Amino acid sequence: MDWFIEALRANPELALFLTISLGYLVGRLRLGSFSLGPVIGALVAGVIVGQLSIPVPPSLKNALFLLFLFAIGYRTGPLFFRGLKATAAPQIALTLLLCLTGLVTSLGFARVLGLDAGGASGLVAGAMTSAAALGTAADAIGRLAVDERTREALLINRTVAFAVTYLIGMVVVVWFLSRVGPRLLGADLAAECRRLEEEMGVTRAEAGVTSAYTEFVTRAYDLPPDLAGLTVAGVEHLFPGVRVFVTRLRRAGQLVDDVPPGLLLTAGDRIALAGRMEALAGEANPLHEHEVRDRELLDIPTVTLNVVLTRADLAARPIIGLATELDARGVFLRRLRRAGVELPFTPATIVQRGDLLEVSGPRSVLARLADRIGYVEWPGSETDLMAVAAAIFLGGLAGLPALVLGRFTLALSAFVGVLLAGLVFGWLRSVWPRFGRFPEPAVWIFESFGLAGFLALVGIEAGPDFFRGLGAAGLPLVVAGFVTVLVPHTVALLVGRYVFRLHPGILLGVCCGAGTSAPALAAVEAVADSKIPALGYGVGCAIGNILLALWGGVMVMLVGA
Repeated sequence: MDWFIEALRANPELALFLTISLGYLVGRLRLGSFSLGPVIGALVAGVIVGQLSIPVPPSLKNALFLLFLFAIGYRTGPLFFRGLKATAAPQIALTLLLCLTGLVTSLGFARVLGLDAGGASGLVAGAMTSAAALGTAADAIGRLAVDERTREALLINRTVAFAVTYLIGMVVVVWFLSRVGPRLLGADLAAECRRLEEEMGVTRAEAGVTSAYTEFVTRAYDLPPDLAGLTVAGVEHLFPGVRVFVTRLRRAGQLVDDVPPGLLLTAGDRIALAGRMEALAGEANPLHEHEVRDRELLDIPTVTLNVVLTRADLAARPIIGLATELDARGVFLRRLRRAGVELPFTPATIVQRGDLLEVSGPRSVLARLADRIGYVEWPGSETDLMAVAAAIFLGGLAGLPALVLGRFTLALSAFVGVLLAGLVFGWLRSVWPRFGRFPEPAVWIFESFGLAGFLALVGIEAGPDFFRGLGAAGLPLVVAGFVTVLVPHTVALLVGRYVFRLHPGILLGVCCGAGTSAPALAAVEAVADSKIPALGYGVGCAIGNILLALWGGVMVMLVGA
């Protein structure tokens, strides 16, 4: 046993991986429907391993935190810059209100309870579930003009306050927004979201169930004699209000793939029609009595591609307008994703620059069309590490300069600089996706491993004095965390509902985003039985990530030593 302990003390990098593994194990433990999750799991495991008095290299801890910050900046970059437009003003205002109210509430409790800069910054970071604020607080504490012993005490108090209030914040925000929030708004959330879906024309599907229904089909028909002489476009217009296209033609035994809208059809032609199932199946189809089996005609090479919308002149348009502008004949949109979140959509849904469109259609058509939309996101695992590492370096370097005003030192810090670099990098990637390839699995590794590793080392560092600090914090810190969660979200919900008149589902999504709580979004979507709340999540999450990350350093500056 002594050999094992000494091995960990001599090789803290091994202790790190042990702690991450234990942290994810602890995070998976369930009590009914509740689990701690990897964030608290890594911190708890770190505190346990930290009882062995293992030294923590500061550079290792900071490097992992930079990976995490860059990843969350990259993920939300396109939404952050797009959110600065006037159309997102209500969501921006609510995000600012929620985050500022959280800061003021935390500061008030810090004054009442006599918390030092460490405890106060841990309170705002934990109650608002922002691990990024924990790191910026540490950087700000490092700038305080105090002795080393005081600095260590502040860092321990920060960790203790974060551990206690993060757990409270994570549980309470999920419960409050999903259960209390709809009642506070006086809304039947499921009914309201269903009504909005009907207005949008969104079809519903049970989560986790794959339907045997095929949404898009291609069928073969002999051209009726009375339609001979019509153009291809004329046949397509027999289906008013729906998108149906002639994608292939058999004439005199020969297959014709390039079928322009102005081509005249003649007696004896056999055509392949592509469209939604409901448009082609049944008696509403004027050609249904002339359907034939023709495997060769229907054997059309079809592909499904993920395309990133990059053209500025195509952004901020409804989907149907985009299809018309591009003459997207035979091409259908299957899914729409924004900042990693799948959105419900209808022909009237507005697409934005950086959106990921999953489209399907004939290979020949998509090959021409994809480049006109933007950039095809082909499957792949290679990351442009040169660009990613350079962005982290330049962002961190830009955050180092400090401005000294009396006893205050104002600086972005390397941490916030890297977060901003991630925002810019993500935005550049959305408008120029050939630059800086950063696949989703790599982003996940940066974000998950960076955060888990950072919190594991924070726990190890605070381990020897953690329980002493926890005993001193007591019940008041629990109460402070609980109230600090409730007040900002209550204020934001009431203002959003009665001042901005936002839809309840979208409003709850904004609050989930502003509080950067993906678990809360999942819980709200489950109660709503709808993806509608995701429509409000993106802008709030992008701006909330920035503000809450800053709050750690701001709180240290406001409270001081």
